[in-house]
Formats: sequence, C-alpha cells, structure tokens
Amino acid sequence: MAADPVPDFLAERAAADPDRLAVVEDHPGGDVRLRWSFAELNEQVNRLANALRELGVVPGDRVLWCGRNSPGVIRAIHAARKLGATAVPMSYRLVGEEAAYVVDHSDAVACVIDVEYVELFAQLLPGATKLREVLVFDGPPGPGMRGVEELMAAASAEEPPPLPADFFPALMTYTSGTTGLPKGAVRAAPGNPAQGQELLEAIGAIPDDVYITTGPLYHSGPGGWLSFAHRMGNSVVVLRKFDAEEWLRLVAKYRVTCTTCAPTPMRRVCDLPAEVKARHDCSSLRYVLGSAAAWPFQLKKDWVRDFGDGSLFEVYGSSELGGVTLMRPADQLARPGSCGRASPGVEIRLFDEAGNEIAEPFVPGELYARSDGAFSSYHRDPEAFVESSRDGFHTSGDIAYRDEDGFVYICDRKVDMIVSGGVNIYPAEIESALERHPAIAEAAVLGVPDPEWGESVHAVLVSRGPQRPSLGDLDAFLREHLAGYKIPRSLEWIDEIPRNELGKILKRELREAHWDGHDSRVV
Repeated sequence: MAADPVPDFLAERAAADPDRLAVVEDHPGGDVRLRWSFAELNEQVNRLANALRELGVVPGDRVLWCGRNSPGVIRAIHAARKLGATAVPMSYRLVGEEAAYVVDHSDAVACVIDVEYVELFAQLLPGATKLREVLVFDGPPGPGMRGVEELMAAASAEEPPPLPADFFPALMTYTSGTTGLPKGAVRAAPGNPAQGQELLEAIGAIPDDVYITTGPLYHSGPGGWLSFAHRMGNSVVVLRKFDAEEWLRLVAKYRVTCTTCAPTPMRRVCDLPAEVKARHDCSSLRYVLGSAAAWPFQLKKDWVRDFGDGSLFEVYGSSELGGVTLMRPADQLARPGSCGRASPGVEIRLFDEAGNEIAEPFVPGELYARSDGAFSSYHRDPEAFVESSRDGFHTSGDIAYRDEDGFVYICDRKVDMIVSGGVNIYPAEIESALERHPAIAEAAVLGVPDPEWGESVHAVLVSRGPQRPSLGDLDAFLREHLAGYKIPRSLEWIDEIPRNELGKILKRELREAHWDGHDSRVV
C-alpha cells in the first residue's frame, strides 16, 4: 500500500500562521518594496509552480534559476520544490561561456531569471538546445522568453498535485570551480530530519528567528539556510546586494536574529568606523553561521569585539558534503585555525596517500565525511563521484588533521599543497599563523619555483594599516607557531587578495605571475 503524500511545509506554514511575515524587501532609505505573509508567499509559489507545470515541466526535470537575492528568486526556489523539479541555482556573476556551460551541462528544460540577466540569456538561447522555456521576472522578457507575472496571473493558486511520499525534489549545486570546470553536485535524498534538528538545536535556532540573506542564495550555505528558515516559520529579510551599513540598518530595523555568510561581508561590517556601527542597534543578533571560507583569526577577534563572544558559529563543508564540522562560539578564540568538531550526524575519517586510515592526532590526511545530508552523485560524471568515494565516505579534496580533542584543522585543498625538497607543506596552516600577526589582515600562501627545492613558500599579504613587517620580522613571529620549513622564504604586499564570489582565494591567479614560462606548475 502506497504511503500518503507528505504535506508541503510552506503550505502548512501558510495554513497555521497565514499572516506571519515571510518575506520583506526593504530598499536603501527605508522604501519597503515588497512584503509577503506566509499565505501570500504560498499563493505566489503555487501560481508559479502551476505555470511551470502547464508549460510541460514535470517532476524530475531540471529548472535553473538566476538572479540576485530577491523575492522572485525565493519564489522560484519554492516553486521548483513544490513541482518536484530539480532546482539548479546559477551564479549571476557568470558570463558568456561560463553561463553557457552550466545551462548546457545541467540539462535544464526551463530557466527562471531576473530581468537583469535577459541580455545574457538572449546570447545563450541559440546554443541551448535542451532549454525550452526562459521565464523573466521583475521586468519585460526578451525575444523568445515569457514574463513570469503574466503567466502567474493566468495560473491557478491551488496547491499543485502532491508528490509521492518516496519522491524527493533534488537540488543540483555547481561547485565553485577553483580547480577546473564546475561540477553539478546532486543531492537527491531528503536527509535525516533528526540530524537537521540536532544542528538547529546546537546553534539555538527557533521559530521566532528573523533571517537576513547576507550571502548569495545560489550558494549552498545561504540557500540551504533559507529553506531551514521558512521550514521553521522564520521571517526572511532580503538584502539584494551587500552593503555593510545597509546590512546594519536592516538588522536593526527588523530585529534580525540570524544569518549565514562568508567572511568577506562581515569583514566589511567590522571595518566600519565605530561611530557608524554605534548608530545601529544590532543587539537582536543571536547567531551568525560562518561558511563558504574560513574566517581569519583577526576577523573573529574583531567580531567578538563588536558583537560579543556568544554569537559566532562556523561551519566547514562544501557543495558536495554539506556541513561537515561545527565550530561553537566558546572555541573560536581558544582554538586558532580549527573549524570545529564533527557536526551532528556526521562521521569524519582521514586517509593517507596509501589509503590507510589515520587515527593519530596531528597527522594530516585527506578528509572524508559521511552523513545523510551529503550529495548522491555528480551530474554526468559518475566516475568523479566514484573517485571521491571511499567505503561510503566522500571527499572534496581537503587535507586536515585532528588534535587530541577531536577538533579538525584544514591544512589545505589537496591541489594547493606545496612540495619543497620532498616535504609536503599545507598553506592554510601558514595562512592561519600569519593572520594572527596584528599587522596582517589577510594572507595567501603558495608555492613558487625554486631551483634548489622545486618549490619554496611564498606569502601574499594584505596589511591592516601602514605598518608592513619585513620578512625577518615575520620569520621571528612565525617561528613561535610553525616549524622552520613552513616559514615563507619570500613575500609580497598587495591591496586585495583575489577571491571568487564565495570568498575563496583564487590561488591560480596568484601563482600565474610566478609560474609563467615554466614547463610545469602547481595547479
């Protein structure tokens, strides 16, 4: 006997608390552009889901969406889920060939896009043979496209047909592609509700929370937490484009309690003049979940200075693995360089290059994780999925070690490892030590050609002010924290370290100047 369909959580929220604020978009200056209650959001979502269904989109089809944080994007995320489609978030920062690759590789049959990206998709359409429909919201559609608002006006507001109890709408998130072409990581299982509940309880999330979209929703962290927020009944404040003081204004105005984000936005908040920060009462903020990239130790200290020592959590994970570790507020300053211990419901193993499991503390190995929230495949690339798997555990290629208390320290991505004189050196460990120096705001460490050693350690630094320590000064400082073979042999100062849109350092760009003209290079 078939199990009864599982009710949609958004429909349940709309029935239980129809007037509660679900989404608000407040433009700079205090102009409230849009407010949706849970009843209004659910109706909007139903109309879009039914419009897509009438266009021939069926459960299992891939629906790509592209746009800055907006109510239109939130509506598209929920509509794909209700329809049973596989949602494919695409970064709005992609251009030309990058965007064409994702559209083609994803096998999307429909796209829902912000009007801001009509020109981009007009260029892609001639070569997108599988793409049947491009729907445009918040403005007029381009040639060969349809307007979302017009379609919705003619669509039913009734709940779409319920999905079978054993069917889960998948999510396909593209990796950031720092080491090659992006991969489509498919998560096609609902996960373990108890595991998710344990994480929420560990962080202290509650139904009355108010969430602000600090990071881009196409990223797995902020996008995943949006679903958590609405599942719990949280109100969501939409920040379309990050601005540090605007973020403070919205936190104060809507008594925001939580967010998740990469370190870069919060660095900009902490770097604001003290008098600017004092103008906004952000005492409502209960937790911030750091994600996407490691928070530098100095930024953690600045955060504690400005917002107290009880609100900063940090999660290490990836598009493939989900959240792997959780760093709690009490450990942030006590464990420099650590990303915490295994998150609830996650098992971690470390393996050496021979495939032997590492049980000893302080011995680096490739990190593998297993949980119900991990991805289930790479789209169109089953071989890569098999290569990243070991006994039911999966890796995204990070090197880590554990201390005697089980705290995990990410040494680096495997591809960023420096080999100097036959010794493996992991840059992230050196970067963490450099960023403990009071004159250094950010650090990136890479291997550069060395005629004697093959590679030597090179540091690229951003200063916190006019003071720029010499190589000799840094040598003396670092020898308190690192073995001698890890000390940089050269350094350079730059104004800004290049990062991708998720805050990850683009090591390839930094290496290029040093390895140009060589027959081989570190990649």
